[in-house]
Amino acid sequence: MTHSCYHCGEPVLTGDTYQVVIFDQPRLMCCPGCQAVATTIVDSGLSSYYQYRTTPADKADLVPEELKSLSLYDNEDVQREFVRDLAEQKEVTLSLDGVSCAACAWLIEKQLQRAQGVTHIQVNTTTNRATVRWDQTQTSLSTILTHIHQLGYKAAPFEADKQEQQYHRNMKQYLYRLGIAGLATMQVMMLAVAMYFEVFGDMDETFRNYFRWISLIFATPVLLYSALPFYTNAWRNLKARTLGMDVPVSIALLFAYFSSLYATVTGKGEVFFESVAMFTFFLLLGRFLEMRARRTAAAASANLLKLVPKMARYLDGEAVPANSLSVGEKIRVLPGEPFPADGVVLTGTTSVDEAMLTGESLPQMKQEGDVVYAGTMNVEGNVDLEVTANHKESLVANIVRLQDEAQMAKPKVAVLADKIARYFVAAILLISASTWLYWHFERPDDAFWIMLSVLVATCPCALSLATPTALTCSTSTFGQLGIMLRRSHVLETLTKVNRLVVDKTGTLTEGKIEISDVAIVNPEYDEQNVLDIAASLEAFANHPIAHAFQLRALTYYDVVDADNHIGLGISGIINGQHWRIGKPDFALTTTETAFSHYPVVLSCDGMPIAAFSLNDPIRDSSASLIAAFKHAGIQTTMLTGDQSANADMVANQLGIETVISGVSPQGKLAYLQELSSDTITLMVGDGVNDAPVLAGAHLSVAMGGGTDIAKASADMVLLSDDLEKLLTARQLARRTRRIIAENLAWALGYNVTILPLAVMGFVAPYVAVVGMSASSIIVVSNSLRLLNRK
Repeated sequence: MTHSCYHCGEPVLTGDTYQVVIFDQPRLMCCPGCQAVATTIVDSGLSSYYQYRTTPADKADLVPEELKSLSLYDNEDVQREFVRDLAEQKEVTLSLDGVSCAACAWLIEKQLQRAQGVTHIQVNTTTNRATVRWDQTQTSLSTILTHIHQLGYKAAPFEADKQEQQYHRNMKQYLYRLGIAGLATMQVMMLAVAMYFEVFGDMDETFRNYFRWISLIFATPVLLYSALPFYTNAWRNLKARTLGMDVPVSIALLFAYFSSLYATVTGKGEVFFESVAMFTFFLLLGRFLEMRARRTAAAASANLLKLVPKMARYLDGEAVPANSLSVGEKIRVLPGEPFPADGVVLTGTTSVDEAMLTGESLPQMKQEGDVVYAGTMNVEGNVDLEVTANHKESLVANIVRLQDEAQMAKPKVAVLADKIARYFVAAILLISASTWLYWHFERPDDAFWIMLSVLVATCPCALSLATPTALTCSTSTFGQLGIMLRRSHVLETLTKVNRLVVDKTGTLTEGKIEISDVAIVNPEYDEQNVLDIAASLEAFANHPIAHAFQLRALTYYDVVDADNHIGLGISGIINGQHWRIGKPDFALTTTETAFSHYPVVLSCDGMPIAAFSLNDPIRDSSASLIAAFKHAGIQTTMLTGDQSANADMVANQLGIETVISGVSPQGKLAYLQELSSDTITLMVGDGVNDAPVLAGAHLSVAMGGGTDIAKASADMVLLSDDLEKLLTARQLARRTRRIIAENLAWALGYNVTILPLAVMGFVAPYVAVVGMSASSIIVVSNSLRLLNRK
């Protein structure tokens, strides 16, 4: 059987000699040319070309026209995998290569903000990712990528695996550069010791010059190869007329090398070849350790995406790429396999391990009609699913995107620190020049090395790392706890909260409402009859009370002109009669005190037909939440639409002193607005009627089992419905604030202390470079403590 080339479609006559792994499967190629081009396409992150192409590549032109530039990324079919369509804009998360400090992020943001059509750009130096939004009518994605490439950075749509490969490539390059710098440092230092300490006391000048030339030979590859990343970053900054961390470092290295070169050629003056090699070695070592630490901080969110399998299986057994699944398609998942997409169970019963999303270790039972999420593990049963979200809109993808946005958000103190760092570089250059000028007249022989020490020792790398690394670690830990951050201000606001406002049904209680009593008012109807009518009306609501009625229904009636009155009840016409179900004052046209203690009343044409009593168990975690917040001095208010005695009963059991019951959604929002200006509110809710108050609170939390509109209005989402995690979230936010303060205190304290010492000549060059590298590593290591969930 003759196979066709996966790239060009021509027959393969060379067996399996030429292969390329595409979509996790080896694909046969007909010749080394097709193999080389296919490898380039895959390595460039453009595998989507094969997924969406309509015809094989032309043999006469192996590289498809659209792949000759970045214009492929403008193809709508290709964008479908990684670009989100917003109201009138598009959004993409990009992986960046070459970003090393806050100055790089500032440069990219500054330049793209000026570009036509770009409405939003945020760069995270810890994760090396950027979020970009643009107006499709004014610019294109390829134009945006071109802007970034022109700045000297590489950018491509974020893919966890691709970024992991890029990280390993960068680390390998750093190891090569570090190895050469280390070997050269050892050799040059031996020669320097011989010259400076006059090991050979009778060494003549010719032999001394010979040592200098040998040192020059060892130092040159260090300057030209090992130190290249510093020059590249410095040149980018200078081209954009800004000053980054690597500008003073590059100046110091070049000054030291060329002054030593002049001294070696002329035979006059001191040489600093050992300083060049040592500077580069320690700087690279510091960057290498810093990259590893930052990668640890950034890995948590990206690792979520790796849990989603690459392949999925249709019901007939056909294997397809998971990222190509569309809404409505049906797939089968076997025991022990992770779910490849978000979906609803069509057939089968199983238990699902959702620890990667919610932090809960116990598997959850799933049956027909239940929702499952991509990346969670099918533990024991065969299940068929209907896909409800494509790859980029899955819950996991949303969590990663929201975590990135939270990590990129900068508190006011971080914005100030970045601004100080930029001006500090300019101050360093000015102080260094002044230092050389002063010592040139006082001690000419020492002026140069003192200036080098000032340049290197005071580089504010630690200052620019203080906040982003802490935020990245913190948001990653939030994700591991099953808490999804949706707004950038959460960490700041959570530490300032002084009033907890919480809904009752589905929040303090489990939302597993049961109908405990049915009171028939009109004898023409029996109990099952009124339950069926009530369930028919409640079918137009998405609330725990509605589900309680639907569980008791046997027959559904056709309802005409159904209308959901949020916070009040539901109305509709059944068999020509006007029916209402909801609060007594909504369902009845006259005041009936006999029904005031019932939470739900069913009426026909304004007359009472039946009344219902409900029971809803209190969550196990509610009591500890209220007690802990009370212990912290935070007042608690229960804000509920339930006007029955059940609200007071729940409040008494939990020790809640302030109860506002029987209020509409607008009434809940009005309550918040009436609070004093110094009250910082944390609102927790789950239903449609909580959406206005969630949006209006200073900080809001939606329960994971709540409605979509509640989640969309909230700043945070508790994926596991465990209220105790709010306590952990508050502790983590306070710890994050403390660690950011510690980082900034260390970074500023170090620079303020080392600067006068370096200016006075008390800091040797090798001490300066060790001190600068150590300060950055200390800041990053301190932030990594936030990854410890304990």
